[in-house]
Amino acid sequence: MSVELLKITDLTVSFPNKDGSLHTVVDHLNLEVRKGQIVGIVGESGSGKSMTSLAVMGLLSEDAIVDPCSSIRFNGMELLSMSGDERRKVQGNTMSMIFQEPMTSLNPVIRIKDQVGEVLKLHTDLSDEEIYKKVEEALNNVGIHDVPELMDKYPHQLSGGQRQRVMIAMAIINDPDVLIADEPTTALDVTVQAQILKLLKKINEVTGCAILFISHDLNVIKEVCQRVIVMYKGVIVEQGRALTVLKSPQHEYTKRLVASMPDKAEPQISQEKILHAENLSVYYPVKKGLFSSGAKHSAYVHEVSFDIYNNEIFGIVGESGCGKSTLVKAIVGINKDITGTLEINDERPQMVFQDPYSSLNPAKKIGWIMEEPLKLKGVRDRAERKKLVNEMLNEIGLDESYADRGISELSGGQRQRISIGLSLMRGDKFIIADEPVSALDVTVQSQILKLLLKLHDERDLTYIFISHDLNVVRHMCNRIMVMYLGRVVELADVNELYTNARHPYTRFLFDSVIGEDAKKIPEGVKPAEVVETKGGCSFYPRCRYRCDKCREQMPDLIDIGSEDTSAGPGRPHMLRCFKDITKETPEVNRISELPEGKLRQ
Repeated sequence: MSVELLKITDLTVSFPNKDGSLHTVVDHLNLEVRKGQIVGIVGESGSGKSMTSLAVMGLLSEDAIVDPCSSIRFNGMELLSMSGDERRKVQGNTMSMIFQEPMTSLNPVIRIKDQVGEVLKLHTDLSDEEIYKKVEEALNNVGIHDVPELMDKYPHQLSGGQRQRVMIAMAIINDPDVLIADEPTTALDVTVQAQILKLLKKINEVTGCAILFISHDLNVIKEVCQRVIVMYKGVIVEQGRALTVLKSPQHEYTKRLVASMPDKAEPQISQEKILHAENLSVYYPVKKGLFSSGAKHSAYVHEVSFDIYNNEIFGIVGESGCGKSTLVKAIVGINKDITGTLEINDERPQMVFQDPYSSLNPAKKIGWIMEEPLKLKGVRDRAERKKLVNEMLNEIGLDESYADRGISELSGGQRQRISIGLSLMRGDKFIIADEPVSALDVTVQSQILKLLLKLHDERDLTYIFISHDLNVVRHMCNRIMVMYLGRVVELADVNELYTNARHPYTRFLFDSVIGEDAKKIPEGVKPAEVVETKGGCSFYPRCRYRCDKCREQMPDLIDIGSEDTSAGPGRPHMLRCFKDITKETPEVNRISELPEGKLRQ
């Protein structure tokens, strides 16, 4: 029998209410994790998943009250009776954690190489040179490209997916005995998600590291975990083998989790354009040298052309760093360094950002934050503003008491719901949602998607919907635009794209989806990177169908004609590829191999 590494007995965690009573968030929880096991915890936002992990790591806030009868034993040691200094010898050393929101967990003024290497400085006697070598190896292991350049960057200079991968590298760099992963793939696109899950499973297999895996994605839990625990309002309601529990749930709450997915969107789209982009390029400034002169900037989005129609739900997909968020920041006017044509026939678009914590004011209460758009709109009556805020809170699944709470008092999913509600407060017609449900558990995700569809129908809204979850995109969107390294590689009606994807990269994305009927990700996948192709196709280094022409020349984006007869007029199937891959058989699997680094034997 495997060795018991972590045993939690009767863990009860509470917080004081204003009236002096206690609000229990974890109630008499019992859990054990053995060496080599991957145990999953699922449940709605606020069910106690993250509080359990924070209690194990000794990171609960000062006002948290842990019942004196509670016990958390790690490698035979009672953690709850340890002093702060004793706990710090464990934290990040033999036990580590991947946090849910990397932007708020990483220090904004410390370079990546120093943050990832800090664990080794605290817990080992390695030299600086040896530490930086291990840092580079760890960053390579989690699929980051251009590692030497990235090591000198700060967190704000990275994409959301890159920041999450840095967090994972920090957690695994010192080969912990127990790894607590709190939503470790939330911000990652499907291909990188598959790589990270494969990496975590390999670490588990090679080193015997036990993993406590917290996620709202049931497909991920099913893919990774041997056992699963289902939590509801701080209590374990069901547990057992992951495949058994998720395929044949017994508890009503578990059944509701498994069944959570909104009906597919089928809105009627008008022929009125709400947005027109033609040869649109978006730039960012490049850091200049000491003696250089003149402004320098580099294109992150290259000559994209597309239209969005009134009442449409327009999806944008692609790996982290492909230019999705950069493009929509130009559309809302955050980034004005653009060339080409961008015409919007509506009021200023409202945006739901990917990271709600960094986009909401941490010094203000929720009610104040949500009243601000109403003030700008001219709603002067305070009672009316409060009434509208309370109505929106109820619509997004929160009660009126949340108006008196601060951002730090909310879970990740609750913060994301506030962000979504905030974008709708002014009643604007054009909403840009950048990963709006990435931090939500499956039941709340379903509620928010249904809410977005309901509002779309009732208010005649138009959405740009960005997500790395291709299953969500398929349910939500009418058309989908696929981007790779700043360029549009394919654009088509959703049914046409999912049944007749023609670009190798689109096929690759679909093959990477984790789900009931998903295919296994191709072996040895390398993340997106810029490779010299003499002006040719940017996907050339990874393409299984490439030819010499692809290396020398960039294909044009052309209409190849839709095979889906239900696609409306003016909605062609656009493709940037020289080959018809439906008639091609790759001679060799040319997908480059992801370096896996050295794991502890």
